[in-house]
Amino acid sequence: MLGNYHSSTTTTTANDNHSREETTKKILQCEKSAAGILWQLKARHGNQAADLPLTKDIVGIVAMLGKVDDDNLSRLLSEYLGLETMLAIVCKTYDGVRALELYDNEGCINLNSGLHGLGTSIGRKLEGRFLVICLENLRPYSGEFVHNDPQRRLDILKPRLPNGECPPGFLGYAVNMINVDSTNLFCLTASGHGLRETLLYSLFSRLQVYKTRADMVSALPCITDGAISLDGGMIQRTGVFSLGNREDVDVKFPKLSVASGLPESYLETERQINEFKWRKEKLIEDTKREQALWDNAKFNFDRKKKEFLKFLADSSSYATQATQHQILGAQNRFTSS
Repeated sequence: MLGNYHSSTTTTTANDNHSREETTKKILQCEKSAAGILWQLKARHGNQAADLPLTKDIVGIVAMLGKVDDDNLSRLLSEYLGLETMLAIVCKTYDGVRALELYDNEGCINLNSGLHGLGTSIGRKLEGRFLVICLENLRPYSGEFVHNDPQRRLDILKPRLPNGECPPGFLGYAVNMINVDSTNLFCLTASGHGLRETLLYSLFSRLQVYKTRADMVSALPCITDGAISLDGGMIQRTGVFSLGNREDVDVKFPKLSVASGLPESYLETERQINEFKWRKEKLIEDTKREQALWDNAKFNFDRKKKEFLKFLADSSSYATQATQHQILGAQNRFTSS
């Protein structure tokens, strides 16, 4: 049932499109949420919306940035994160976060700008708080990646019981069970990180997935960052158990239908293109920064030069006056004598 989690394919099929449409529909139904307003903008203006100052730094909504190939797992992971996190807006930098909400001189929200102003303009006043995740401020995964895996899954060691064996029913880590679009796998941040080692690792860390609740409970000694089981068991974090009936979250990760995978050569070429774009953008940023430093140094040099020349001119004038005084004094003494 979960054999496709480590598949290297990311092909989108008609069923997958339908799943994305369903997720989009659910987001749009959250009319007065930040995600709903943002997605309404995208629905009205399409790709042009991505070029607006308000949205150009936005990567997307958490629910739309990953896919899973199992409906049950999608429901569990969405429930684990909760609706507020599933609707969180993801930005690359803090500049993107800052553009979403502006404040007046007294620290109150300016309701005529940012996302608040956008909501008002389309008749959907933004209500309550909303989460925004800034990729550049997250602490990324610092380990290795699975070798030759186009999905760049994290090479995390399997949990081990005190007897050294892997717990029965262990299926993997949630962070590796979500498929990410190839465009978001590489060089998404200024430091070159992708979504899996930043966003997904921040959300799930080393959340473990088990077949049954019994398997999960028997693995308690080696669960460090929470766990879920396919029959509804959930441990939020060490020592915190989520009991009671399952509650479906309306907004879930889209389902990935795998048909035929893209050739590895294509994915490698796409990776190289993304890396080239990233290096180009980084070079442009470095050039701008160096130019700013140069301009500042030149400004300071010119200012110091003017001060020095003025000092020399003043010194020369003072020396000339002093010499003239000395000559006049000598002449007066000579005349008087």
